[in-house]
Amino acid sequence: MMDWPFDRATSLDPATYLQSLGRILATFDASIQDSGNVSFALEAADRRWFVKTAGDPQSAGAPLPHPARVNLLLNARDMALAARHPVLPGFHGLIETAWGPGLIYDWVAGQVLGGPLARKEDPEGPFQRFRRLPPHTLSATLGQVIDLHRRLADAGWVACDFYDGTLMYDFDQDRIWVIDLDLYRRGAFTNEMGRMFGSTRFMAPEEFERGARIDEQTTVFNLGRAISVFMGDATLDPGTFRGAGHEYETMIRACEPDRASRFPGIAEMAASWSPGG
Repeated sequence: MMDWPFDRATSLDPATYLQSLGRILATFDASIQDSGNVSFALEAADRRWFVKTAGDPQSAGAPLPHPARVNLLLNARDMALAARHPVLPGFHGLIETAWGPGLIYDWVAGQVLGGPLARKEDPEGPFQRFRRLPPHTLSATLGQVIDLHRRLADAGWVACDFYDGTLMYDFDQDRIWVIDLDLYRRGAFTNEMGRMFGSTRFMAPEEFERGARIDEQTTVFNLGRAISVFMGDATLDPGTFRGAGHEYETMIRACEPDRASRFPGIAEMAASWSPGG
């Protein structure tokens, strides 16, 4: 690859190695988020890259130990290879470093919609700005997010920990990006945790129930909740909904607590959301 500046393996820690290739524009570490992962924005070979690592193996205080974080990165690699989509940042491969794997993505512009409550209540913050977009823009944008999950479901992947923190919006280009899907799972699985990882406003009833099945219909519910958060007031009140009638009906069916009343899959939900195609 002509513009690929990376070696496939290095004995150096990621920061030292990346500095040898170009200029580190930003570091996303424990000062910004508490996952234990450490990521970098890098300028090298006349372009910008995003490099995600599992962090220093010797670091303490993360919710998961380093080997588990490595496994999640390998899971993210597998998902990126299984399903390409315009709202996913381009994935270019994996390098091995002294900290384990580093995933190489395109750097994409935008602002993460999730964050602390004060940030989300800020009228000029990305969360509220996104909610104020024209209804037709929100409809098309959320349609892209639904279509991504249809593509992932076709490839056998089930959402896990999908919420506003996995959405990033570029207000200059009117473009959505979906990021940080490391916890997504291949195929249906059993909830062995009780309350699973995630934001309560986006979670399905089965994500709170130990022994429950987590599958494509769970993802349908997650997407329905996203519609209610961004096109309504996070309730199902028709008076606060800013979309068309068929979009409201799509949200209502997707958010049914009774799984048997939801759409059977994301393809059916997508067809209901965009009946013309």
